[in-house]
Amino acid sequence: MAQESTAVSMPIPRKLWQHPDPKSTNMWRFMQKVNAKRGMDLKTFRDLYAWSVGDKRVEFWEDWWESAGLIFEGEYEQVVDPHAPMDTIPHWFKGTRLNFAENVLLSPSPSSPSTTCTLDKEDSKIALTEIREGNTEIRHMTYGELRRKVALLANALRAKGVKKGDRVAVVASNSFDTYICFMAITSLGGLFSSSSTDMGTKGVLDRLLQIKPVYVLIDDWTVYNGKTLDLRPKIREIVEGLKDVQEFRGAVIQPRFPGKPADLQGVPRSVTLESFIQEGNPTGNDRLVFERVEFRDPFLVVYSSGTTGVPKCIVHSVGGVLISSMKEGKLHRGMGRSTVQLQYTTTGWIMYLVASQVLLYSGRAVLYDGSPFMPKITTFMEIVAEQKVTDLGTSPRYLSTLATSHITPRALFNLSSLRTVSSTGMVLSDALFEWFYDTAFPPSVQLANISGGTDLAGCFGMENPLDPVYVGGCQGFALGTRVEVFDAGVGDGEVGRRVRDGVPGELVATASFPNQPVSFYSDPTGRKYHSAYYARFPRVWTHGDFIQIHPVTKQIFFLGRADGVLNPSGVRFGSSDIYSVIEEHFPEVAESLCVGQRRPQDADESVLLFIMMKEGERYSDNLVERINAKIGEMRSKRHIPKYVFETLAIPTTVNLKKVELPVKQIVSGRVIKPSGTLLNPESLNFYYQFAKVEEVVQRMERDKSLQIKSKL
Repeated sequence: MAQESTAVSMPIPRKLWQHPDPKSTNMWRFMQKVNAKRGMDLKTFRDLYAWSVGDKRVEFWEDWWESAGLIFEGEYEQVVDPHAPMDTIPHWFKGTRLNFAENVLLSPSPSSPSTTCTLDKEDSKIALTEIREGNTEIRHMTYGELRRKVALLANALRAKGVKKGDRVAVVASNSFDTYICFMAITSLGGLFSSSSTDMGTKGVLDRLLQIKPVYVLIDDWTVYNGKTLDLRPKIREIVEGLKDVQEFRGAVIQPRFPGKPADLQGVPRSVTLESFIQEGNPTGNDRLVFERVEFRDPFLVVYSSGTTGVPKCIVHSVGGVLISSMKEGKLHRGMGRSTVQLQYTTTGWIMYLVASQVLLYSGRAVLYDGSPFMPKITTFMEIVAEQKVTDLGTSPRYLSTLATSHITPRALFNLSSLRTVSSTGMVLSDALFEWFYDTAFPPSVQLANISGGTDLAGCFGMENPLDPVYVGGCQGFALGTRVEVFDAGVGDGEVGRRVRDGVPGELVATASFPNQPVSFYSDPTGRKYHSAYYARFPRVWTHGDFIQIHPVTKQIFFLGRADGVLNPSGVRFGSSDIYSVIEEHFPEVAESLCVGQRRPQDADESVLLFIMMKEGERYSDNLVERINAKIGEMRSKRHIPKYVFETLAIPTTVNLKKVELPVKQIVSGRVIKPSGTLLNPESLNFYYQFAKVEEVVQRMERDKSLQIKSKL
């Protein structure tokens, strides 16, 4: 390993939050248990993290396995081979068998973890609450009712021949029916795949044609932003697109409006959910039977954003996700029986897994479908208050909309039940941290800026109850996951070089962790898998994020995607450095997109900034001058973009995450094939002109000159 880079000094950010009683937390109690068992003297989160990723990291996972409370059978000979390179995807807890749905729906017996009973998940306790945009009807489902409905569908699927290893996909909303499908499929040992109803047919088929599902369960209608759309034309297209898939047996159509299924006449190879269950389970057998599988057996297929091509099909293991989710939920977040979680998400995003997992901890999940701003901008916060939500999951875009609309939730609603607000999907600006505590939410609420995602079905960076929350970034890394920062200037097969805290670099993981994906689907040689994570640094997971660790607070600043890192004249910085200035100082700008341009003929990279104005606001030369001046003041003169242009649309995924890489490739002279996961792929057409940016500038100057002459 080469010598570490010189550290840089950084001011200590303002402290915003600290747990009032850290010794009451699950994490503190676990740490004391470890101290007693191992004869250690761990006192802080940093102590605990260092032990969990150090030479004795296997001990951490062994102790957490004993404390997690999972339902399983069998015994393991070793936790993992700690010397096995992580790119060999080592086996964890080999010899144990378990089932995802069983752990969600049941509780372990106090006498034996391999038997089941329903201790704190009794039949009468509410498990799920469903709320649909614009619908005043709020539905609840108890654990008992959920178990019965899962059994009815699972037994029908079993009768239809669905077995361990079969792929069953849904294209559906965040609803009771989708949740029941998730549990039923995984109870059989099958692989679950989900896509959102707002995804284009091409995007759906880009996923499904790779995994070759035996069944696809699809909603008949979808509701979003005040509109109800008939999905039967899309169903026909999906069925037609799967006609050559030998494994595909047909589509099962879920009624989005209970008791009002759509007429399927003219929709081929399709049957209503009710008919499917009646045909497969005519006696109404509601006995739950769980297929326990090996720890590393697959149960979930999730997908990369695929913003420039076909998405990667990432396969996660049942044991890896369960042990990691228990760690994050119980230790980091302190979730339990009293937890009420509302995670805003579509089913096509990894956060749907997060929205589903609160039942692991015996809590209640509030499932919301639709726009959070319908019928009014405060609707979502009304739900948070009325449902006494303790853990709210949202995004920087949602918080920014509240802030720019001058909405003050704590002044409008009773948020006394709220404990945590988590934010992910984009970088959370410093200004939003300040607004959150100074203006918007109760000071007792922990703001958790988290990062990780689809690739690991979990977090690299997340909250914890033992450290303070400071302005910017996130509190620290997830226990048991050895994360380091490597010099971003090396790689592509070169040995990595660690940088010291305070120096920006690439986020890497340098030791195996249980929730590494076990494979990519349709990747029999493993070439795509290796290329995605291990090609840059030998035997080191490169995640693709550009980050910086504060040398004193140890908080993690996420500076943007590494593939979108800006590098004009050798000065490397993240696009978030620019976004935070725009968000904090230019309220007239609705959104911005900052990318680097380096064409084959360019000796250096240029920075292009595109700004989208709010309705009623106007782009002007004066605005550009003020933006550049403020960036130079807040960052440095070398951060100032070479060009600033107005745009009418910024490309986003269907989950409203703006995407930089396609635009970067386009302005650098490449012609790309838009992914079906883009919400507005047509927006990319605007950016092709900037591959010849000099001609665009000349045209703008010519038009400006003509305007001046016309005024004269």
